[in-house]
Parts: sequence; C-alpha cells; structure tokens
Amino acid sequence: MNKVLDTIISKLYIAELFNYLNNCIDIVIGAFNTEALSMEFVWNTIAAFFTIAIFSFLIKDNTLYKIAESIVVGIAAGYFTILLLWTSFKPKFWDMIVVEGKWWYVIPGILGLLMYFRFNRKLNWLARYPLALYIGIGSGIAIPLMLQTFVIKQFKATMLPGNLHSWEGVNNTLIVIMVLAGLIYFFFSVPHKGIVGKTATFGIWVIMIGFGASFGYTVMARVSLLIGRIQFLLGNWLKLIE
Repeated sequence: MNKVLDTIISKLYIAELFNYLNNCIDIVIGAFNTEALSMEFVWNTIAAFFTIAIFSFLIKDNTLYKIAESIVVGIAAGYFTILLLWTSFKPKFWDMIVVEGKWWYVIPGILGLLMYFRFNRKLNWLARYPLALYIGIGSGIAIPLMLQTFVIKQFKATMLPGNLHSWEGVNNTLIVIMVLAGLIYFFFSVPHKGIVGKTATFGIWVIMIGFGASFGYTVMARVSLLIGRIQFLLGNWLKLIE
C-alpha cells in the first residue's frame, strides 16, 4: 500500500513539475508582443544555456557540462542514425530490392547483418568476412587516392620552373630549396656536419615555420568560433550589441 501511495505521489509531483515549467514558458512568451519574437527568445535561451554549460568546463569539470555534453552527443547520434536510414538504407537497399526488384542487393545486406555478430562470443568469427571485405575494398580505393593527393600532387607542386626574373619564379625557387632542406634534415645516413649540417639546420627552421603557420591557422579558426558564440550571447540573446 505504501509503495502504491509513493508511486501516485511521485507521478503527481512530476505532473506538477511539468505544469510549473509550462507556466514559466508561458510567462516568458507573454513578456513579448509577437509570437515569432517570443519563440525566438525561447530558442536563443536554450542555445545560450548549452553554450554557457560547455564554457563552464573552462572553470572545472562539472555536472552542468556533463549534462550538456550528453545531450549533444545523444542528439547527434539520433540525428545521424535517422540521416543514414533515409540516405543510405532506404534508397540504396530497401528501394533497390522492393521497388526496383534488384534482388542481388540482398548480398551486401546480409554482409552488413553479419557485422552484428561481433556482439556474440560464439559467432563473432562471422563478422570477420564482411570486415575483411570492407577493409580490402576501402584500402584499394583509398591508397591510390592518397598517393595521388599526398604524393604525386606534392611532387608536381614542388617541381615547378624556377627563376629570379619574376615573383612567381622566385616563389617556385624558394619552394624547391625549402623542400630539399626539409628532406635533408631527415636524411641521417650522412653526418649533419658542414654544408649538410647547415642545410639541415635551415630545414628544421622551415619545418618549424610550417608547423607555426598551421598552428596559427588552427588557433585563428577556433578564436573565430569563440567570437561567434560571444556575439550570439551578447547580440542574439541579450540584445546588448547589434
């Protein structure tokens, strides 16, 4: 009997809590003249709450940050699950078999289902076949693309005609010199002494300049995101700036 009363009281308390939250939202909405403006304020307030909750991690790890992180991860997982369902499963599997009658698409479907046998200790060996096929096909496609993008194109970008008669020629000459200097720094078969040592020293300077420029670009991108969130808090939410 006591358990039944406790259950009834807890349900009444939850219902009362939801009613209180609805009244709070109605009060906030009623503070504005137009419905569009009020709903904009409500959604901006929710966005501001999550922004401040994530920023609170700068002080220390706290419950507010964990709640916001969990909500963001959960929403992202649910969103991408539905996105893959409607952009991959339905058009590339279900429609191919049911609508267009291409029954051979059942084969990749079966291979995909075999992936879930990883959760079964006795039959997890069945997941090795689709995984091996996936890795093999993926490697066969990715390796030529990586070579084309990060090796061949880099060679082409380095082997440019250089001269001292134009800015473009000077730039190409500097590229060739810096690339060779950077490669000599990693060439350890010859002692880094004399001209080789000086070239290797110049090479490490080139590498550090490249790392510094890359790091500076990354920091600049992150700072621009921070500025965007501060502008949102002070402008869109609090209306302190335009």
